[in-house]
Amino acid sequence: MNHLKAWIDEHFKGDPIIWAIVILLSLFSILVVYSATGTLAYKTAGGNTELYLFRHSFLVFLSLFVMWLAHKMPYRKYALYARLFMYLSIPLLIFTYFFGSNINEANRWLTIPVINQAFQPSDLAKLSLIAALAAMLAKRQKNIKDFTGTFLPIILSIGVICALIGMANMSTAILLLMTCLLIMFIGRVPVKHLALVVMIGVMGLTVAVFAGQRGETFWSRIEAFWESKDDDSKIPFQAEQSYIAIATGGITGKGPGNSEQRNSLPHPYSDFIYSIIIEEYGLVGGATVLFLYLALLYRGMRIVVNSNKAFGGLLSAGLSFALVIQALVNMAVAVGLGPITGLPLPLLSMGGTSLVFTGTALGIILSVSRGDHQDEATAPEPSRVSNRLRTA
Repeated sequence: MNHLKAWIDEHFKGDPIIWAIVILLSLFSILVVYSATGTLAYKTAGGNTELYLFRHSFLVFLSLFVMWLAHKMPYRKYALYARLFMYLSIPLLIFTYFFGSNINEANRWLTIPVINQAFQPSDLAKLSLIAALAAMLAKRQKNIKDFTGTFLPIILSIGVICALIGMANMSTAILLLMTCLLIMFIGRVPVKHLALVVMIGVMGLTVAVFAGQRGETFWSRIEAFWESKDDDSKIPFQAEQSYIAIATGGITGKGPGNSEQRNSLPHPYSDFIYSIIIEEYGLVGGATVLFLYLALLYRGMRIVVNSNKAFGGLLSAGLSFALVIQALVNMAVAVGLGPITGLPLPLLSMGGTSLVFTGTALGIILSVSRGDHQDEATAPEPSRVSNRLRTA
């Protein structure tokens, strides 16, 4: 027993609670996705219900392996690669917008040659922008009020990437902008500069709405959401089926694999998987999932407070917030608290390379929580970052 504990302590470092939350949600994901893809398997795979089970299980364990690899690397090294991948993501986003695979009237996907696996460059852009922004702010803590040298490169990076993502995926762009604002706030950026980012961000996203591929869908979903509040007959079909799943779930649910709405609810294995969770596991299951995400956010933010280097604190804050806020938005949509967005539920929804990028982000958070701070040189005055969070 002692040998097993020693082996775990040696190979699985970092916050043990984050490890437990991620592994628990990942295993639960396999169970729920298997149930939610039953109808899809009969429609597209000749009734082979195990096809999606094995495929999703492989991707889940692959993401866990990527997370393990990412947590082994000292997090300071991510500052070296972040800006390179951020610059690489810009031409990828442009190429995808014009030549990517068109799904749901939006070009979001590129297919990787040889392995024939599609991925969204926006996932790479999000991860690299958050890491690059954390590195830039940490490196410039002494000159944080310098508009030209510090603030201008940051706002240009945020503006370009958020606008390019917003052309085909507005909800992701909005969440990324919110995440960047949080990182900047914790990074001691003056409030007047934050206000300027908000103004420019809103202007850029507005242009993306009118010039991009999803502008009409964006406005129609917001309009449908507000109209449905006054007239139940105008509730969108997806939302209506989601509400039925939640209403029939009760306190303890119908039991694993007993969902009925999976046969009529669009995308029950991705966008609306939270509805299936509540239908099968009831309010108890839904509340437990919500608690786990909030616990993940708490542990991520606790790393910020305890970190003695600015880059690690900002990196953990940005990645934790990005993951959990997406989860909260997905759950809010499922229960009718927001317009339909099409955002998957991190760690739980069926996905492809998005699971790998999620695993990478969690691995980086765990790397920060390991406390490898001895030879990092990106933060001249690290204590002020955690102080900003404590006083917020």
